[in-house]
Amino acid sequence: MLTVNTTRPAGPAGRISKVETLQLGTAWRDFGYVRIHTDQGLTGVGEITHPYRVDETCRLAEAMGHRHLLGADPFDVEELWLRMYQGDFLRGGDIGGIVVSGVDQALYDLMGKALGVPAYRLTGGATRDRVRVYANGWYTGERDPAEFAAKAKETVAKGFTALKFDPFGAGLHELERTELRRSLALVEAVRETVGPEVDLFVEGHARFAMATARRLVHELQPYDIGWFEEPLPWTHIERYAELRQIAPFPISGGEHFHNRYEYKQLFATDAVDIVQPDLSMAGGFTELRKIAAQADAHGMLVAPHNSNSPLCTTASVHATLGISNLKILETFDGLLEPYVFEAVRGALPIADGHVELPTAPGLGVELVDEVFAEHPPTHRFWNMFADGWEKRNRT
Repeated sequence: MLTVNTTRPAGPAGRISKVETLQLGTAWRDFGYVRIHTDQGLTGVGEITHPYRVDETCRLAEAMGHRHLLGADPFDVEELWLRMYQGDFLRGGDIGGIVVSGVDQALYDLMGKALGVPAYRLTGGATRDRVRVYANGWYTGERDPAEFAAKAKETVAKGFTALKFDPFGAGLHELERTELRRSLALVEAVRETVGPEVDLFVEGHARFAMATARRLVHELQPYDIGWFEEPLPWTHIERYAELRQIAPFPISGGEHFHNRYEYKQLFATDAVDIVQPDLSMAGGFTELRKIAAQADAHGMLVAPHNSNSPLCTTASVHATLGISNLKILETFDGLLEPYVFEAVRGALPIADGHVELPTAPGLGVELVDEVFAEHPPTHRFWNMFADGWEKRNRT
């Protein structure tokens, strides 16, 4: 099982003949992609973006392609997933998890194209006609209540019925009194501006010690938030359930786990109410369905994390259409330059806070090499725990 099997007849996509990677530079972050070719002339694409280490994911994807993918049938997704995970001794971790996730996306893209059906038809079909999404990244700029309120109003005017934001600045472990008041003022300003009908999700970025997180769940109660995301570091996962007991709203998290094995402790400790696997980190289509099923067995909803490019948004729509316990999907698409959409031609558009049912075979996305050549990676960095990170100015 952990070596390429060339004795079984190949499926309609043929056999994998080439694995390549591409990088696209943007003002926010560099996006990474894997493109897999078959001897039948088909190509499948997946996203392998890491917030800061795209060079590493691209190098590993190419190396793993030579070790595990060349000559394989892309329809053997379970075998290929295991071959990459076990054969490369990944045992978790972000670089390997991202690569396996992106390759898995590309395999589903290839299968859909070979069969002439959208990828979601291969993952249980659809349980809904469209996927509701929420906006993130809309608040880039100064941490000023009036500015946050104005940008929230502008975002809702585009049709979004749900927003997420981190109001806590460079907070880590604790918040000084002035910073606490400022953070709460930002939440209050946004809630007053958008009104009671818009869902607000507050991001904690795993910043706080238990005492601060405990205080925040009480301070945030008046603002009717839909969830408090990652209030504690995951090194303190056993304390999440304790926090849930006193929180008047759901606690969410899980974006940093890379497969069902890493999720095991989250489920065992009932750490969250809402699970947030990322299609480009948690193992791709193959693994996301298993994580969602485990969440369902624990009475948890699924709201996938997605801080990547429109390709990941599109793939995530395909992956979530068949998830019965789906709550909502994240998107940063509104933060991006127009050329990003030209680079990932065919990415699904967002309209009125939703993405409609896909119709194109596979993922329906093709990478446009000319656009990539015009916008090479920048290799810059911004630190989420430094003052002014919310401006997203990289160095």
